[in-house]
Amino acid sequence: MNRLARFAGFGSDDHGMVDRDDVVAAGAAAGDNAGAEAAQALDDAESLREPIIAALRQVHDPEIPVNIYDLGLIYKIDIADNGDVDVDMTLTAPACPVAGLMPVMVKDAVKTVDGVGEVAVELVWDPPWSPDTMSDEAKLTLGMF
Repeated sequence: MNRLARFAGFGSDDHGMVDRDDVVAAGAAAGDNAGAEAAQALDDAESLREPIIAALRQVHDPEIPVNIYDLGLIYKIDIADNGDVDVDMTLTAPACPVAGLMPVMVKDAVKTVDGVGEVAVELVWDPPWSPDTMSDEAKLTLGMF
């Protein structure tokens, strides 16, 4: 499965995502509104995903003319029901000169999205970044096609 599909929530069994229909069904079986309310909270949190991705596409590695999302540097975007966001990201290389600055840029960009609460950005190195994580548009921009 490609990264975009995984971020969009497709095939999310192993990624800790909850299916909205399962939440509603569980609430209906319990005979209360809890399932429907939980599903609404899940929908509200997930409605932040596309605006967050759009904000991340405004962040560029200063050395590469491609945004960090299409470059494949964003590994995970977790959105809590209250709007708090956890982002796992990497860099093209551990010795990247902007290693200290890039997570701050990501945090600042995500915080600009209406409805987002606290933002935590973690720099991870596993799996290591490779050009395979780049979008087709990024590869085309960099002349890799």
